[in-house]
Amino acid sequence: MEVLAPQDSPVKYHALATDYDGTIAHDGLVDEPTMAGLRRARGAGLRLVMVTGRELTDLIHTFPHASLFDRVVAENGAVLYDPRSRAIETLAAPPPPALIERLSREAVPISVGRSIVATVEPYEHQVLAAIRDLGLEWHVIFNKGSVMALPAEVTKATGLVPALGALGIDPEQTAGVGDAENDHTFLRMCGLAVAVDNALPSLKDIADVVTSGARGAGVTEFIDRLLAGEFDDGEAATDAETRPGGSTTLKD
Repeated sequence: MEVLAPQDSPVKYHALATDYDGTIAHDGLVDEPTMAGLRRARGAGLRLVMVTGRELTDLIHTFPHASLFDRVVAENGAVLYDPRSRAIETLAAPPPPALIERLSREAVPISVGRSIVATVEPYEHQVLAAIRDLGLEWHVIFNKGSVMALPAEVTKATGLVPALGALGIDPEQTAGVGDAENDHTFLRMCGLAVAVDNALPSLKDIADVVTSGARGAGVTEFIDRLLAGEFDDGEAATDAETRPGGSTTLKD
């Protein structure tokens, strides 16, 4: 895999890793002010990484600007995509045919990706029962009403690791932004964890920064504060707290 050196950046963080739905996107779409904010970030030297639960084909059909990002982590960590070369790397095993057959037989509405099996609530009960009965080492991940089944070791964090590695950037040099249950793992590994205002309370609890704006407006707000150097020395926030895991962090 090609390794690229990080671009010169006026700020402490060299990469921005962001979720898609509910974070930069509202009802599946990214508005122009948010696009402008992402372009400002890229123009200032930040590498952009999208970390999404969506299947790659669905994302590309929905979001025609994937080339703005240096890497896309799709299927909740199971797929890595380089928009420049269009190279796709599958990071996890494909779904077992027995699982697909069982869920189809039970009329569970599913979407099957390279590794992910996705449905919606309340069908998680059938998915969990199928995983148990088939003896699979898989887990179920939630995303505000969406339900995703994946191999047990696959998370957004495991997908972000090779994405950052390809760019020559450490997780500690990365600011991560999210809104939902499946964003916990990758935000915990980032040097700065950000929750947009519409994020679940549990995600806000582990974030270093909570934006005043929701979704794209919150991301744009954070980008402008980041580029202004507000988080370079950690003194912009007011209340010191301890992030789960033991490290002392600052909450906005």
